[in-house]
This record gives sequence, C-alpha cells and structure tokens, in this order.
Amino acid sequence: MEIILKQDIKSLGEKDDIVNVKPGYGRNYLIPQGFGALATSSAKKILAENLKQAAFKQDKIKKDAEGIAERLTEVKLSIGAKAGETGKIFGAVNTIMIADALKQKGFDVDRRRITFETEPKFVGEYVANLNLHKEVKVKVPFEVVAE
Repeated sequence: MEIILKQDIKSLGEKDDIVNVKPGYGRNYLIPQGFGALATSSAKKILAENLKQAAFKQDKIKKDAEGIAERLTEVKLSIGAKAGETGKIFGAVNTIMIADALKQKGFDVDRRRITFETEPKFVGEYVANLNLHKEVKVKVPFEVVAE
C-alpha cells in the first residue's frame, strides 16, 4: 500500500515522501492519526505540483537571503553597553540589541536567527552569526563599546 506522508516519521520517511507500508499499518495507524494519506494517482499529481511550487518559493527566498548576505558583509555594528572600569559589561548584549542595530542600518533580521560565537561579556570586538536561510549564513562583526 502506498502512502504519502504528511509529516516526518522516524524510520519511515520524511514529509511528502511516498512510501510502501503494510495495508494494516497504513489503514489502522498512519491515515487515522493524520500522519499520511492514500497515494492515489490524483494525490500524486497534486503532490508533484505542490512540490514544484514549494521549490520555486524556496529558490526565491534563498536568492533574497543571498542578496541580503552580500550587503551584510560590509556592515560593522557598534553596540553601546554600560561597563565597569575593568571593561566588564553590566547586564548582557543580546540578540535583540543586534537585531535593533541591524534594523537601524536597514536590515530586517529576526532575532531568533542570530547567534554569537562567544558571548559578549567585556568591551571589545565579537562576531554574530546570522542564519538567513538554511543554506545562507553570514558572520557580522560588531563592537561592544562602553557608554
């Protein structure tokens, strides 16, 4: 029995895969739980069209991310933070501050896509990693300065 998976199932396949399963497993578990649908000829045609459209959308998103990544290579940010005499920062420099600084420069990047190589704890230079797309990643240098 052929089933089109609606979500990833460990040891069976990933979403939108067409897999062969035993009829009882498909009828009694996969289809009633909403994990799969019968792979009829019309369902296969619909799946092929959906995959084609999704690939087109993903390609456009990736190209947009690459364009932003090219422009981000020239950006250097400066983040102000309160610091003591030794240069240790009071509080923390977080991804929200980086996202706001990027927004001021004209880049709209979600804060959840930003990570740090090393946590900024002192005044100095650091690097933020931006995951714009699963295949497009950019390193943006920033400097923490004492206010």
